[in-house]
Amino acid sequence: MRPERLVYRHGGDDEGLEPVSFQTTVTFEPQGNRTLITMRAVFPTGAERDRVVKEYGAIEGGEQHLERLDEHLAGTGLGTSRAFVISRVFEAPRDLVWKAHSELEDLKRWWGPKGFTWVTGSLDFRPGGMFHYGMRSPSGQEMWGRFIYREIVKPERIVSVVSFSDEKGGVTRHFLSPEWPAEMLNTATFTEADGKTTLTLHSVAINATAHERKIFEDGFASMQGGYTGTLDQLATYLTKIV
Repeated sequence: MRPERLVYRHGGDDEGLEPVSFQTTVTFEPQGNRTLITMRAVFPTGAERDRVVKEYGAIEGGEQHLERLDEHLAGTGLGTSRAFVISRVFEAPRDLVWKAHSELEDLKRWWGPKGFTWVTGSLDFRPGGMFHYGMRSPSGQEMWGRFIYREIVKPERIVSVVSFSDEKGGVTRHFLSPEWPAEMLNTATFTEADGKTTLTLHSVAINATAHERKIFEDGFASMQGGYTGTLDQLATYLTKIV
């Protein structure tokens, strides 16, 4: 029903198309002056879905489509920021990497900037729930953050709104960069092949001014370094529990 939902079928027997068949439903959910787009593809069997994910890169392809849409909308003044994307392959099965993201006792052993120590945290891992945590920098300064979960599809995808926070779980600005966007929409996808797991993190600034989006995009190099350190810690932790 316009403008809420769009349904279409990809026919594998059509000339010039990949030999796959599935039905896709695209939903459009208003989020204030933003729109949350969700794409769900239904395949004849789970095995066929897994084949398409592995052989055709269906998850990555879908993300690229949405990134191009976002870039187009940004050109009209309607979109979010450009996306920051980082990916890492871990020598661990997907269920284990998922567990490291979905249980507090796991998260507090690897999550956060390299060199920071865990202070405290809580986790309500469900759509609408919050991951709230406090950490201490090597110089002794405390930093708080929070995730508000929007979508959880075990063990494939976690979508959350990420913000800097205070001890009570409120939204605050970056403690070193007050012009940094207050909210970022993060999507983590988990794919498995040959016993290894590829984790891809996709982040865009939302509900941000044009100046804040530019600050975010100018910070991609710093984000690359920060996330690399965090993912290094995850890799080390996974070697201890595999």
